[in-house]
Amino acid sequence: MVKVIASSLRKGNVVDKDGKLYVILFAENIHPGKGTPVTQLDMRRIGDGVKVSERYRTTEMVERAYVEEREHTFLYSDGEGFHFMNPESYDQVVASEAVVGDFAPYLQEGMAVQLAQFNGVPISLVLPQRATFEVVETEPVTKGQTASSSYKPAVLSNGVRTAVPPHISAGTRIVVMTADGSYVERAKD
Repeated sequence: MVKVIASSLRKGNVVDKDGKLYVILFAENIHPGKGTPVTQLDMRRIGDGVKVSERYRTTEMVERAYVEEREHTFLYSDGEGFHFMNPESYDQVVASEAVVGDFAPYLQEGMAVQLAQFNGVPISLVLPQRATFEVVETEPVTKGQTASSSYKPAVLSNGVRTAVPPHISAGTRIVVMTADGSYVERAKD
């Protein structure tokens, strides 16, 4: 355990609070016009999955637990959970639905992810920033609407709904941000 200032904490870090370990789901530094800057943390307790929200002064010291972070390859998911493999040792680990959370639709077979483990148990996951998916459903292309700033709704091959530029049609492969599913660009493959 190491003491760090609250403002240095990021999503995926693990902190020790009152002898219990919490993984950070969301971290935001808030600097109000008046008053003391604070760090808002949304965390999930590793033992039982209970979510809590905490506020610390940005300069306050917090106990950070160091976890083993390694690149793993996503294999598949089943009733047991999400299966990952360490590409160096070929050891496989299973992460629960609670650990993967909102990232589940973005996981693709063979995708390299950063998997954090504490005492051999997966506790958090970091995906690549971008992933490529095919548009399976969207409105047809409208003539004369080539360079407008309006976006139209679309459904991706992973089931996620997003907004795409008017020139994108069904069957087109696009790159999206894994954090929120937002459109980045047309895939170059």
